[in-house]
Amino acid sequence: MLSNKRVVITGAAGTLGQATAHKAQRLGAHVIGLDILAADSLENTDSYQQVDLTNRQATLDCFATLGDIDVLVNIAGGFAMGDTAYDTDSEQWDKMFRINVGTLRNATMAAVPKLLARGSGAIVNIGALGALSGQAAMSAYCCAKSSVMKLTESLSEELRHKGINVNAVLPSIIDTPPNREGMPDADFSQWVSPQQLASVICFLASEEAGAVHGALLPVRGLA
Repeated sequence: MLSNKRVVITGAAGTLGQATAHKAQRLGAHVIGLDILAADSLENTDSYQQVDLTNRQATLDCFATLGDIDVLVNIAGGFAMGDTAYDTDSEQWDKMFRINVGTLRNATMAAVPKLLARGSGAIVNIGALGALSGQAAMSAYCCAKSSVMKLTESLSEELRHKGINVNAVLPSIIDTPPNREGMPDADFSQWVSPQQLASVICFLASEEAGAVHGALLPVRGLA
């Protein structure tokens, strides 16, 4: 399904990044991992580069070294909650937009010229099911992820007639170690596994999803 495709995954060192890299490799892709983690190599990737994706010039410079690419999967991001929307001391707003929206925009700016030059490709973003509406004590995260979702739709309108598919998955709670630690009394079997979500991401990255444009696809598990 991804045979011989060169797939760039941001946030490749995280739980979902690793699951997606593993799935993409199994489907025949050449996986290029990007993350801020200092390492010479990274499991489940064919090559790895350390880069601060919040730094636009560093991101552009990194992509300039990658050669041709077919797919960009924007997984880099993060979650925070607890602060109110009216908290004057909160730093969550800037942080959530920096790591969720800024990283996506920087990577997309760097990748799109490469995809346009090839006349084909796919971009898959990570939205959030919970960001379809505002949530108490989660305003920064909800606003950042809703921006990711609207960016996905806008990019799709700009690129779908140029051979590039742009879509996003909207997971509910992903079964990751930090989420288990933060919600120890939850029923983890109700959550979406990283492997399940990776399968949907890889479908959207493949030519099989060639007719899918601007989709915000819920992947909610049983939660």
